[in-house]
Amino acid sequence: MIGLVIGVDAGGSRTRVAIADANGETIATSEREGGAVRPGEIERSASIIAAAVRDALITLDPMLGTPRALCAGVAGVGRENERRALTEALLDESLADEVHVVTDAEIALADAFGEEAGIVLIAGTGSIAHGRGPAGALERVGGWGPFIGDEGGGYWIARRALSVVTAATDGREPDTSLVGAILTAAELDEVESLIPWAASASVSQIASLAPVVVASAEAGDLRANALLGLAAEELVLHVRTLARSLFEDERAAVQVALGGGLLDPGSALRRRVEHRLKSAVPGSKVHSAPIVAVRGAVRRAMQMGVELGAS
Repeated sequence: MIGLVIGVDAGGSRTRVAIADANGETIATSEREGGAVRPGEIERSASIIAAAVRDALITLDPMLGTPRALCAGVAGVGRENERRALTEALLDESLADEVHVVTDAEIALADAFGEEAGIVLIAGTGSIAHGRGPAGALERVGGWGPFIGDEGGGYWIARRALSVVTAATDGREPDTSLVGAILTAAELDEVESLIPWAASASVSQIASLAPVVVASAEAGDLRANALLGLAAEELVLHVRTLARSLFEDERAAVQVALGGGLLDPGSALRRRVEHRLKSAVPGSKVHSAPIVAVRGAVRRAMQMGVELGAS
């Protein structure tokens, strides 16, 4: 018997939890702040994830017992030592009999394609692409974190927008509506105040400025539009790289799914990415259905439950 299973999607901005019964039906959900792993902060991520899981568990009848399996897709666990450390920390929380930690891109892939071949591209606070080839090989590109990677993600866009603001203030760049829009979003009165604000802000706080850039681009600001265009190029390069590696040629037929807050259906950045994919990865076919990553985590947890029941 599978019993209860838990799926977790822990990104830079939000942590989502879904608990499912033996039939895979969701019976409880919860949401907390971002539980993505930052360097040296495994315990922080484990604490956020555990609190979110308990928020959902407390709504259920205790007679249902301890969940059999928990699968957590977490941003920032691209390295084996981080996955192992977070797995051990979550096991110590006694949330489920078995715990499996993977990247957030892996659970997105599970939701989008199950065990079929395809590529998922995620752009939220950070960015990453994960793919499965026709022969079952798995590969990822990107996901190197905000300080040395995550090109095209929210932090990357916002950090460059802050540089545009200072350059425009100096007169090194033309006037841009980004100056006023970013000051308003950060609740500041002058550009100089951005220095201490940015120095003390978290990655997710800085990344929260990305929607401001998107809105400014939609309103016609040329510099914001240029930033979004550059972000789209970086994101499409992730897909192109995996298409060449897993499918041998970017012209080969490949299913592509887009996820993350910046690539929601109808978003300005998604439109640019979809348009650029037509020429950069001509064999790509973009799925219109949104990715629900926590659903992919539940699917992986169900597989774990089946394996536990068979052992």
